[in-house]
Amino acid sequence: MADEQESRAEAEPAPVPLEPKPAPPSPAGALPGEDVAWLSAAELHDAYRAKKLSPAEAANAILLRIEALNGRLNAFCYRDGAKTKEMAKASEARWMAGEPLGPLDGVPTTIKDVLLTAGAPTLRGSKTVDRWQSWDEDAPTVARLREAGAVFVGKTTTPEFGWKGVTDCPRNGITRNPWNLERTPGGSSGGASAALAAGLGPLGLGTDGGGSIRIPAGFTGVFGLKATFGRVPAYPASPFGTLSHVGPMTRTVTDSALMMNAIARPDARDWYALPPDERDYLDGLDDGVRGLRVAFSVDLGFVRIDGAVDAAVAGAARALEDQGAHVEAVDPGFANPQETFRTLWYGGAAALFRTISAQKRKQVDPGLLAIVAEGERLSAVDLIMAERARAALGVAMNRFHERFDLLLTPALPMVAFEAGREVPEGWWSDRWFTWTPFTYPFNLTRQPAASVPCGFSPDGLPIGAQIVGALGADALVLRAARALERAQPQDVRRPPL
Repeated sequence: MADEQESRAEAEPAPVPLEPKPAPPSPAGALPGEDVAWLSAAELHDAYRAKKLSPAEAANAILLRIEALNGRLNAFCYRDGAKTKEMAKASEARWMAGEPLGPLDGVPTTIKDVLLTAGAPTLRGSKTVDRWQSWDEDAPTVARLREAGAVFVGKTTTPEFGWKGVTDCPRNGITRNPWNLERTPGGSSGGASAALAAGLGPLGLGTDGGGSIRIPAGFTGVFGLKATFGRVPAYPASPFGTLSHVGPMTRTVTDSALMMNAIARPDARDWYALPPDERDYLDGLDDGVRGLRVAFSVDLGFVRIDGAVDAAVAGAARALEDQGAHVEAVDPGFANPQETFRTLWYGGAAALFRTISAQKRKQVDPGLLAIVAEGERLSAVDLIMAERARAALGVAMNRFHERFDLLLTPALPMVAFEAGREVPEGWWSDRWFTWTPFTYPFNLTRQPAASVPCGFSPDGLPIGAQIVGALGADALVLRAARALERAQPQDVRRPPL
């Protein structure tokens, strides 16, 4: 296998021709794979079934596009083109035999580089991880997607151990936003969001400990769902404990529902996993929001936001109201739980570094070392008190959802800022969570929450709205997101690559 480089195999025979033939190559001057790049997983499934396109052709197109764009984006930290082609050919054989494994069979998929993947290193963006150890186990979500026939096209970049809301690290450098290469794609699932936004595969696996799916989804104009804690199994456990969730990142809500059907299955390795749920997340996805009670809070009562964000998310609220939802401007009524989150996040970082030597720490992101040092000063009582405050917040939101089905907020208070920085220039704090006050509260409460594209700033940067549901209401969050997606389609605009 190769790092940051496809394995160079001998020229392989063309895939078995299918009729009717696929669309002709992109015109001269266009990026490779342009005719395939923007197809959703659902559209690829239909094309495979109709024999208009094969999984091998789709994978080859995406690999060529990654080769052309990754040097500018740095969305991928690991690729193995030979293995990708092998998976795609196996999928093609199943489709030719009329025996696909399901709707994701043959769909190009990315995996965040904190999720174990058999046969590929999972380095977590850190020079402290030994790449030469044995890599022979899949994380639960990776295993479920492999069983569904998904074709893995690479591991996506992350900050070191996923510790912050932007994506850069000493091991892999800076990841950039396809909408403006000078801006960050957010993090920590920034490589996944950059790949999706650039047409480098329709499906991505992300993780979210304080917004790490929703932040990059908001900054890059894609969709991301942080499912109810325990609904999507995780293994090994995140260093940040029960704050961290695993979830789908896609360009369409339907594709995330398809992914949830695959990944929201129990796994014995996760003792926090919820009991089996046989739900089909496509059922009722297009039922709309008529009659739903939606609370709309533009600032949670304590956040300052950009005017462009205010206008775009207010437009999302109107769109839901126009479709029959009962939308009421109301704050959920809690104070900023920043200190609670900070205590638990720093404590997790400190616990992670108990086994990392002083010598290895010299290779670590200085910002991460700074929070580790603070975490090492916390006491057991500090952590227990933080958990009590967390429980109180969870109870408050449970009661809030007795009155409201959903909460609508901005995903972020601003648009993407300069790449390579933890905070915007001139910001009042050095730490990332001070500019993500809409996301981390709902890691504390374990609720499902999604970022849905809802517009653009005057300078062409995406803006996301956040939809939050009660515990277990993942399907309702997807349904409302789908309604907003239908009302405000964003796929007419693509990054200027």
